Amino acid sequence: MAYTYILECNDGSYYVGSTKDIQRRLRQHQTGKGSRYTRSHVPVTLVYFEEYDNIADAYYRERQIKPWKHAKKKALIEAGTVII
Repeated sequence: MAYTYILECNDGSYYVGSTKDIQRRLRQHQTGKGSRYTRSHVPVTLVYFEEYDNIADAYYRERQIKPWKHAKKKALIEAGTVII
């Protein structure tokens, strides 16, 4: 499995990423070892994710969502409340 995910950062901003291991990646983000952006925006909360059969599809979806404005990401999150 692979995942596209959205994290909500401590300042209310969203971070979009993709991974094969969502639990490990979330731990990395929460401990400041995930990405340059989330390092300075911890704590982070997983607020949305989508499952894919392969990482290429998950990465493609990440690239679709990433440029969206905050309001459109928020609408996606609210429309599909998928939380682990």
